[in-house]
Amino acid sequence: PAAAGPPANAAGAEIQALPVPPPATACSPLLLDYDGSVLPFLGGLGGRYQRTLVLLTWVPALVIGFSKFSDSFLLDQPDFWCREADGQGNWSGTLAPIHANHSGNWSIFVPPGLPTPAGGNASECSCREWHYRIRAGLVQNVVSKWDLVCDSAWKVHIAKFSLLVGLIFGHLITGCIADWVGRRPVLLFSVIFILIFGLTVALSVNVTMFSTLRFFEGFCLAGIVLSLYALRIELCPPGHRFMITMVASFIEMAGQFLMPGLAALCRDWQVLQAVIICPFLLMLFYWVIFPESLRWLMATQQFEASKELILQFTHKNRMNTESDIKGVVPELEKEITRRPKKVCIVKVVGTRNLWKNIMVLCVNSLTGYGIHHCFAKSMMGHEAKMAITHNFYADYYTMAGIALASCLAMCPVVGFLGRRGGLLLFMILTALASLLQLGLLNLIGKYSQLPDSGMSDSVKDKFSVAFSIVGMFSSHAVGSLSVFFCAEITPTVIRGGGLGLVLASAGFGRLTAPIMELHNQKGYFLHHVIFACCTLICIICILLLPESKNQNLPENIPDGEHYTRQPLLPHKKGEQPLLLTNSELKDYSGLHDSAAVSDGISENTTANGMK
Repeated sequence: PAAAGPPANAAGAEIQALPVPPPATACSPLLLDYDGSVLPFLGGLGGRYQRTLVLLTWVPALVIGFSKFSDSFLLDQPDFWCREADGQGNWSGTLAPIHANHSGNWSIFVPPGLPTPAGGNASECSCREWHYRIRAGLVQNVVSKWDLVCDSAWKVHIAKFSLLVGLIFGHLITGCIADWVGRRPVLLFSVIFILIFGLTVALSVNVTMFSTLRFFEGFCLAGIVLSLYALRIELCPPGHRFMITMVASFIEMAGQFLMPGLAALCRDWQVLQAVIICPFLLMLFYWVIFPESLRWLMATQQFEASKELILQFTHKNRMNTESDIKGVVPELEKEITRRPKKVCIVKVVGTRNLWKNIMVLCVNSLTGYGIHHCFAKSMMGHEAKMAITHNFYADYYTMAGIALASCLAMCPVVGFLGRRGGLLLFMILTALASLLQLGLLNLIGKYSQLPDSGMSDSVKDKFSVAFSIVGMFSSHAVGSLSVFFCAEITPTVIRGGGLGLVLASAGFGRLTAPIMELHNQKGYFLHHVIFACCTLICIICILLLPESKNQNLPENIPDGEHYTRQPLLPHKKGEQPLLLTNSELKDYSGLHDSAAVSDGISENTTANGMK
């Protein structure tokens, strides 16, 4: 018994030594409070260097706008007709796609001055030489280059798939890589490879090569979009994040508005593709002038690189390190030997609130961009029927104008109602427009068949166009705001992965348009009904989201978990709030750890430390 004493004391000494390591392994809270300590020390957006970096994230948005909307010109389905095989100039007839409603349906079209074809059946597709009238400002595009008409028309939709699918996979993969190796390497490698694949697209020898290379071009474009979005968010203080992001959106829409003029100047699709890609050459200089995200370096505890970057900021801004009142630099020197701590987006599965917030915003993004096509198809179809317009440029600028109006409306709405309130308002408008278009218009259609109703089909068409415009307006805001909201509530250590998920969801929503065109709009009504039901579910789920307006960005997963749901309307003075604030939340993360060492705890002490 006496010999058993020393081992017991030794065991007791080991148990008593267990609580000592946590203080040594815990990082300084000052360094993890980037918005509260590090960013004010660097001057926020007041520093000249920070403003220069924000400007550098805006400039590529114009070229990104060109790339995103290039499909409308490269793959536009032109009017076409067949010249007889004898080559004597005798015209046999015509076939043309009805492209004004974006449905891809075929009908007979007779060019001016040509005889009406004797028959418009499928036999006219057997033609040796096609002649095209391209409406998108080009003399030749991909469709006319390889005669992608009649039996080969499905290849056009596959080519449209390729860029969108590349964007989806690119967002998912580059987002995870950006969390692991940083935003700057992802940006630079994406620029290098988009130059390679993008310029090779212009040299394609067939449509298979074109579609394959467009996939990789979309993949690299996704890396540029995601890394710039994350860098832009992480540079800004809380009060300027939304404004800085909206400016980038407006610049991207400027690219959308300028794209028809660029196509008219280039005239050929290969020249247009090269002109769109070549400006990315200037982004190669970003390797020299653009640093890694300081916020990401601090959040992943790469303090040695963080110290060098902070000194670079102070040198560029001509600041004096004596202005460091909170002692960020001395605290950084104490922690400089700490090993980096990087996190993958997969870790979000083990969280309680964070994964739900990201999932809700992904569904919102998918619904917003998915139902947008339903409204666009409905509006363009009724415009063609009402003879409002049958012009490529009118359709293109109508869509662009609605998107611009949506972004302009987002600024005051989000500024007044906040992120969650603005998203809820736009989702309610989307749901109302969708349900009224599906239900009320059918009722109007029944009454219009009655002789004494005083209603005609034109009244129904005008209502449908009005609901479609409202739906496109609000659904575009829902998609854009969901992406921004997700970037704010996702912690810095996994912000790339969270942005990748919500942007990929938006890509899946956009993918419904070429899918419906490939199936000749079969199942369109069911498609609209499903997304209308999703809007109702999203309205309920949005109420579960936190409000991130004027809040510090979460830096790690525990910070993201503390983003809890607040009441939509502030409670009155003296009224007991129904939801706990962050300071009132209890941390139960140590329960499992305390259970593991429960043998060393006295019998009078509970797992929570209460006696």
